[in-house]
Amino acid sequence: MPKVTKKTLNCRGRLVDLTTPAVMGILNVTPDSFFAGSRLSGQQSVAEAAVEIAQKMLADGATFLDIGGYSTRPGAAEVSPSEEAARVLPAIEAIVHRFPDALISVDTFRASVARQAIGAGAALINDVAGGTLDPAMFETAAALNAPYILMHMRGTPQTMQSLATYQHVATEVIDELSIRLAELRSFGVKDVILDPGFGFAKTPAQNFLLLNSLANFGLFDEPLLVGLSRKTTIWKTLNISADEALNGTTVLNTIALQKGASILRVHDVREAVEAVKLTRHLTFF
Repeated sequence: MPKVTKKTLNCRGRLVDLTTPAVMGILNVTPDSFFAGSRLSGQQSVAEAAVEIAQKMLADGATFLDIGGYSTRPGAAEVSPSEEAARVLPAIEAIVHRFPDALISVDTFRASVARQAIGAGAALINDVAGGTLDPAMFETAAALNAPYILMHMRGTPQTMQSLATYQHVATEVIDELSIRLAELRSFGVKDVILDPGFGFAKTPAQNFLLLNSLANFGLFDEPLLVGLSRKTTIWKTLNISADEALNGTTVLNTIALQKGASILRVHDVREAVEAVKLTRHLTFF
């Protein structure tokens, strides 16, 4: 199994060790996330519901909590920066107040939202657009001195599926990420996590090819985040629904761990933590 050189992240002055792969729990403060189980609902306020979910995820072993206020599922509706901020900031503030040691990543491609979220207590920036949708993002990440998750995507959430054209998907994703990484480094960002962007401008067949080639991303010497949780690739392949895709998610997460993933981004934390614990007993670690 490939070994990344960098195994630590500086998150608000706390050194996070990724020698053992970590789990990132998905906490959506959106009404239209593709997986209904990850949406906040009920009579509670957003902040109250977010704290309740965060408590369970942390108890189940999550190292990070990823909070997003803009659904990036194919065909998702546009959300203004002010509305996105209004969704994520109360959740971040409430979780940090209740769990001061929680490490929160803000799932946004907007520099203004990232800046406000870090100010509210978030520790990482998770940019699904890899800096392509906001020219101020790289400079902002550098100024905030926050770990930055650089994901591969083409186009926008509204157009990305029309851009899933590759001759060799893994090679092209690596090439495009390397260009973005070099630009990000030129701004002085120190801690970078790479995300191949499963499901973003990629068909199910391309996602399987990408997963099969995941070990090749070890050439970057950066931690690798994999987000396959309950995605279309799983449930369409199995002819089931996203609600039924937990077992399939665990299977693909296990393969990702075998091929070098340092962080699993998931809806179901406990099952992902168990996958990490079990795969740690195999000889390739």
